[in-house]
Amino acid sequence: MNFMQVYNLKKSNLINSITAIMPDIRLDFPKEFNKWQTYLNNFDLNNATPKLPSFSTDKEKYFVSGKGITTGYFNVKNLEVKLKKYSIKAPYKGILTETFVTDGTLVRAGQKLGEFIDPSIFEMEVSINAAFADLLKIGNTVSLTNLERTKTYEGKVVRVNGKVDLASQTVKVFIEVAHKDLKDGMYLEAHVVAKSEKNAFEVSRKLLINNNSVYTVKDTILKLIEVNPVYFNAETVVIKGLSNNTSVLTQSVPGAFDGMVVKIQKNN
Repeated sequence: MNFMQVYNLKKSNLINSITAIMPDIRLDFPKEFNKWQTYLNNFDLNNATPKLPSFSTDKEKYFVSGKGITTGYFNVKNLEVKLKKYSIKAPYKGILTETFVTDGTLVRAGQKLGEFIDPSIFEMEVSINAAFADLLKIGNTVSLTNLERTKTYEGKVVRVNGKVDLASQTVKVFIEVAHKDLKDGMYLEAHVVAKSEKNAFEVSRKLLINNNSVYTVKDTILKLIEVNPVYFNAETVVIKGLSNNTSVLTQSVPGAFDGMVVKIQKNN
C-alpha cells in the first residue's frame, strides 16, 4: 500500500467515525447536531481536511475524543503535512518532456522522475576562454545563430561561473534566450562580445608564424613583422600591431623567409 492509499484510507475512516456518532449526537447533544452535520456536508475528499468543529462543553469533547475521532483527525493532518513535503511544484508553467515513473512506483532518493521544461525561455551553456573571464558581465547582449546561420536570435548573459576549468582553461557562461522558433535540444552558435579592440585585423590562422608574427610585403620584399594576437577563432585570428595599408600575404608561400623577393599578383 503506497502513501496516497494510506492517506485516503485514514481520511475515509475519519468520515466513517464521525458518521457513526451522528445518531448519538442527535440524542445526547441536540444543540450541536447541526454543526457536525454541516462539517460532514462540507467534507471533500479531494481537498485538505477541514478543522473539527469547536467543542461547546467538556462532555461533548470527552465523548468525541473517546470515539477516537480527535486522534483520527490529527493522524490525517499529519499525513497531509508529509504529503505536502513530497509534492514537487515547478515555479513556472511548462510541459513534461520525459517521465521515468508511473503512479505507485517506488521512488528512491536521488532517482530521476522525469523532465519538466518551460518552452517559452531557454538557457544555453557556452565555454569562454579564461582570458576574457573578467570582461564578461551579467546582462551582456549575445548574438545567437543556428548552425546554417539563416536565423539570428538575441540573448543575454544571466550567469558566469566563477570557476575556471583546469583542463580547457575556459569559463562556463549561461545565456538566456527566448523565441517561438526555438526547441529544447537545438544547436546554436553564440557570438559573445567580451572586449572591443581598436586597430585590429582578422587574418587566417595559417598566416600566423610562431603564434606572434606575419609576413608583409614591402617593395616586393617579404618582411616578417611581430604582431600581438588578441583573439583566436577556429580558422582566423585577430591581431594588432599592423599599420594601415600594410600588404599582408593572403595565403601561405612555400619556403617563405624574411627578405625573400616576391611578386604581387593582382586579381580582377
